Amino acid sequence: MEILLAIMVGILYGTGIYMMLRRSMVKLILGIILLGNGANLLIFLLGRITKGAPPIIDGSAKVFAEAYADPVPQALILTAIVISFGLQSFAIVLVKRAHTVVRTDDLDEMNATDEDS
Repeated sequence: MEILLAIMVGILYGTGIYMMLRRSMVKLILGIILLGNGANLLIFLLGRITKGAPPIIDGSAKVFAEAYADPVPQALILTAIVISFGLQSFAIVLVKRAHTVVRTDDLDEMNATDEDS
């Protein structure tokens, strides 16, 4: 299972970076989304997948007898999801505004309009 998730992280990172290198603003946003999902999956994978008890440990226990789920990666992923949603929302609004002003989605044409003015 961990090998499959590691391969999936690599695929998400690769496609995210490939999409970010395209000239279209929409593909740039899709690349950012894929890269964010790859980062979330990587954090989840680094926290180790355990089929154990919930992360509540009895205070009187001196030694951990069973495997338990680590709550820190789950909290980090939740934080990363909220931050990436805010970034994606801002990027979508910014691209929509840029498209209404410049009337194009191509980054090279956007740079050409700045030089012509």
